[in-house]
Amino acid sequence: MIPENNCSLCALCEFRTKIVMPDGNFDSNVVLVGEAPGENEDLTGRPFVGRSGKLLEKIMNAEGIKRSDVLITNTVKCRPPGNRDPTKEEMNACRPFLHYELSGKKVIVGLGRSACRDLIGYEGKMADIVNKEMTITVDGKEMVFIPAYHPAACIYSNESKAELRRTMNILKNKYLG
Repeated sequence: MIPENNCSLCALCEFRTKIVMPDGNFDSNVVLVGEAPGENEDLTGRPFVGRSGKLLEKIMNAEGIKRSDVLITNTVKCRPPGNRDPTKEEMNACRPFLHYELSGKKVIVGLGRSACRDLIGYEGKMADIVNKEMTITVDGKEMVFIPAYHPAACIYSNESKAELRRTMNILKNKYLG
């Protein structure tokens, strides 16, 4: 299930240039889920292609993971104005698309607070849950969930960057290797 080209399930349709669809390997058992497209993603229609995406790919590559090894998506498919966090209503509107993308996967990595809030209902500090593997149920199927820092949080924090690198190391050695 994918959104229609003229999707208007929420107000984000008024601000988008393009709907940002998942990218990478649709057959992978691993999916990385961010919060929402940014400006570059809105212009290209691909997730994680801006500054955060370049850092994500650099960290993935350092751990021996290629973009084509995983599926990369967001909780919402359209850019929120001013790069604000997506609202609960906006995430609910895109939830059927996200659940379709998660179908058949074994491991979900929640990149950042918004993705973790949407997928596991977590409202606390990321530092308290980063890289703590847990099991969640999506559409009746249990999956491993790994909370991780969003690459944007790693731009100015070496600690966050080290933890995201550790996330990728876990993926490579435990789920992709």
